[in-house]
Amino acid sequence: MRVLAAMSGGVDSAVAAALAVEAGHEVVGVHMALSRDRDQFRTGSRGCCSIEDAGDARRAADVLGIPYYVWDLSERFEDTVVADFLAEYEAGRTPNPCVRCNEHIKFEALLDKATALGFDAVATGHYARVETREVPDASAPGGTRTVHELHRSPNTAKDQSYVLAVMGPERLARAVFPLGGFASKDEVRAEAARRGLSVSAKPDSYDICFVADGDTQGFLRARLGARPGEIVDADGAVLGEHDGAYAYTVGQRKGLGIDRPAPDGRPRYVLDVQPASNRVVVGPAELLSVDRIEAGSAVWFDDACPPAGEPADVEVQVRAHGAPVPARVRSVPGGSIEVELTGTPLRGVAAGQSLVVYAGTRVLGQGTVDRAYRAGRTAPGPGTPGARGAQPTPTAAG
Repeated sequence: MRVLAAMSGGVDSAVAAALAVEAGHEVVGVHMALSRDRDQFRTGSRGCCSIEDAGDARRAADVLGIPYYVWDLSERFEDTVVADFLAEYEAGRTPNPCVRCNEHIKFEALLDKATALGFDAVATGHYARVETREVPDASAPGGTRTVHELHRSPNTAKDQSYVLAVMGPERLARAVFPLGGFASKDEVRAEAARRGLSVSAKPDSYDICFVADGDTQGFLRARLGARPGEIVDADGAVLGEHDGAYAYTVGQRKGLGIDRPAPDGRPRYVLDVQPASNRVVVGPAELLSVDRIEAGSAVWFDDACPPAGEPADVEVQVRAHGAPVPARVRSVPGGSIEVELTGTPLRGVAAGQSLVVYAGTRVLGQGTVDRAYRAGRTAPGPGTPGARGAQPTPTAAG
């Protein structure tokens, strides 16, 4: 099989490429240049896809004895991932750029280009597993077809199935995740050291790759400009001012810019970001709890979508490293998912977040949160915020 190995310059992608070679595939390494700033440098463990990373990827390819290329995808990255990041924050939503990068770059631009060049699959250093099984093929009586399933990695601390759920079944069928069987990052580093790969001790990158200094608010301010507005409580009383509502996200506690504590002394949290009025609404923690969620732009994997309107008992996860919680989901015609949490309510669910549906370790599907509704309270009065069927919690964007 001809495999294009995406090599970021880190230890995970280098070992993934090595394992693809070891499996007997014809492997070519490619590094994606995603930054328009050709002088961008990595700052410690912040950022990625820098000049240093391209050099580290080349050295790893040399050790493995495989061809290596650099593909400039910076314009596509800016027009999709970065543009979506800015537009979502500007709209009062909370985007996940890693999800969008997997959707638009790694498993769209990169995979489509690889297919056009005659490659059978793309291999990446993601921590996730692909399992296949044969099922009866309704279009060919007596025949079978192959179903590809996306599963969590046994390395629960590094599992990346959440950010991969958006890829869908067709792209999953052309993806290879050689690190799927590793239970820890230490095992991967040991494998890299054994193979003489110099990146074996390289720090992991974290934060947002195109915000290398980690200052997300500064990045947003530089791109979107100052837009002063009011910070108010749930009753509309003005508590302070902000320089841009886009710099706040639901559930945020620190950096609110309020110079006096709440009357009861309890912490305040961001409950809602209202771009139309340019207001940020803050309040107590209990107003962040939700037990119903609506998600749009649903993507389901093979044989995973429940029949329209029929409930399915599953688990859902709304943050990359959040805990999955029990839920009952319904697939709605038009590409939406209705979610009723059947256990403990979730706190701080924000519009724009990715909601991933699991059955055990298997990823069933994914949607983008549109609205979340406050958890029911004990005997609320008619129309009281928090009553089931009342208005959406401030985490809803609309």
